[in-house]
Amino acid sequence: MHAATPSAIDRRRLRDVFGTYITGVAVITTLDAEGRPCGVTANSFSSVSLDPPLVLWSQALNARSFPAFSRHERFVVNVLAKHQRELSQRFATPGADKFAGVECRPGIGGLPMLADCCAHFECRKVTTWPGGDHAVFLGLIERFERSAAEGLAFGGGRYLVTRAHAEAAGAPG
Repeated sequence: MHAATPSAIDRRRLRDVFGTYITGVAVITTLDAEGRPCGVTANSFSSVSLDPPLVLWSQALNARSFPAFSRHERFVVNVLAKHQRELSQRFATPGADKFAGVECRPGIGGLPMLADCCAHFECRKVTTWPGGDHAVFLGLIERFERSAAEGLAFGGGRYLVTRAHAEAAGAPG
């Protein structure tokens, strides 16, 4: 057990410990003030509620695309499939046009939906909360879909592929 005051926490070690929690990988997309597509890789995505259908995700306040996500009323959660590791890297790396050569289709309000994902959640932003060096976005799901593709996972600082547990009789919660 590691106990410390917030100012004394070793951020690298904390990040490594956070990495023990295996997550899916998503690219969150929206449009900026000029109508250009914006996107960022996130593993902070989580379901919140079935009634009403809510999800949340968080973004660093210093991310280049933060102004677009903070201003726009909608976002799309594109849950990446196991073959989309390159897209995860592309949208996680600051760069010019992350959408160059990427196949998309328009979602609600013209927001970009990445092709070949294992799931999409088209959301209307309900609220944004401060969360330290991040903002937490809460979204109401307006439309969703799922494909048969297996999801891409991330944990321990590397990409993973999920497999069913030998004793997979049920799920939590």
